[in-house]
Amino acid sequence: MKKKLWGGRFSKATDAMVDDFNSSIRFDSRMYQEDIDGSVAHAGMLGKQGIIPADDAKLIQKTLLEIKKDIEEGKVTFLVDTEDIHMNVETLLIERIGDVGKRLHTGRSRNDQVALDLRLYLRKANDDIRNEVKGLMETLLSLAKEHTDTIMPGYTHMQKAQPVTLAHHLLAYFEMLKRDYARLTECRSRINVMPLGSGALAGTTYPLDRTSVAAALGFDAVTNNSLDGVSDRDFAIELCSDLSLLMMHLSRFCEELILWSTHEFSFVEMDDAYSTGSSIMPQKKNPDVAELIRGKTGRVFGSLTTLLTMMKGLPLAYNKDMQEDKEAVFDAVDTVLMCLPVFNKMLATMKVRRDVMLKGAKGGFANATDVADYLVKKGVPFRDSHSIVGQMVAYAIGAGKNLDDFTLDEFKACSPLIENDIYEAISMETCVGDRQVKGGPAPRCTKKEIEDGQNYLAQL
Repeated sequence: MKKKLWGGRFSKATDAMVDDFNSSIRFDSRMYQEDIDGSVAHAGMLGKQGIIPADDAKLIQKTLLEIKKDIEEGKVTFLVDTEDIHMNVETLLIERIGDVGKRLHTGRSRNDQVALDLRLYLRKANDDIRNEVKGLMETLLSLAKEHTDTIMPGYTHMQKAQPVTLAHHLLAYFEMLKRDYARLTECRSRINVMPLGSGALAGTTYPLDRTSVAAALGFDAVTNNSLDGVSDRDFAIELCSDLSLLMMHLSRFCEELILWSTHEFSFVEMDDAYSTGSSIMPQKKNPDVAELIRGKTGRVFGSLTTLLTMMKGLPLAYNKDMQEDKEAVFDAVDTVLMCLPVFNKMLATMKVRRDVMLKGAKGGFANATDVADYLVKKGVPFRDSHSIVGQMVAYAIGAGKNLDDFTLDEFKACSPLIENDIYEAISMETCVGDRQVKGGPAPRCTKKEIEDGQNYLAQL
């Protein structure tokens, strides 16, 4: 009977079906680098503390690095019956250096080892995601800079509301991504706390130097409580939560791009490289990239739900249920890292139809509020001006015309206070340009917002 590394008290081999069911090597093998890096730091500390002979510690470290190189070169086959990446690496170590390799696990449990590996892995994933978010923010600023004067309709309830600029619209998503970046940065600080030294749940009697291991691995701090150290998965849940918000923002943007690229809107056209066709309808140009990102958002939401549900009933400390954390959080990370770069390129290459956007802004009475504001500036109370313009709109609908098309006599029939300057006051350029309150769509404001955004990115 082949003995497991933990098999001393067992007299019977694990059933092959149980080996397969219990094993996580299929998905946690991706953490081989983190597992070996953690073991190298742990072995070095054991040697320095005199817990194991210094020469043994050096041999362990040297052999672990050789194993890592062999894995990277495809020379290692991981075994299902060796369960996980931790046991696979340790088994390889013992095969190569015998009893010396058996010293590595001194003062350590798989419980704190897996928590360490996951934190190391998610720390890097967080950095990679934030880098992609930063790249997308740079694209948004670049596009916004091109379109500070590109007028388009703004919407509420999917009804035309007031004119804005494409720059203003793009900068709204820049603000969302700023919040995403900030959340991910805060999450990283909570990921970057080292659990190694917590043991199975109650620490160890060996004089471990946890602080030196944390420093070697780039952690900011060590966990304060051994029970919490091995049973905490808040950091993974928080990351999935942050990624869910990020994907929600991408999905909202995708929904708008899908609408804008329809024949009915025709505000934008996706580049051929980021569109697909139909197997039967030769005229089709489908925004499949945007649709897939919108669809994959639900997948990330599902990962968050998986983690929350997995953890909600678990007593302290470690439970095997927690093995289910990895597939969920790995899939969320993979999905986001797949979506961000393709979304960025799709956005950067799309063609904007400025004339169609302007025409869209001129229809649907988007300047009705500006007519009301015009009357207010003439001394009419806002509620009265609101009622007057409402009647204007009702008349315009019946006459089949826009407010811009009114003759001066038609305007005066609604209010004798209206003069010839009404036409300039309700032009699309004036409607947008006069909205100079901070955060508004006026080109002067958006240019300042772009400058602020560039300064923000320069500090990241």
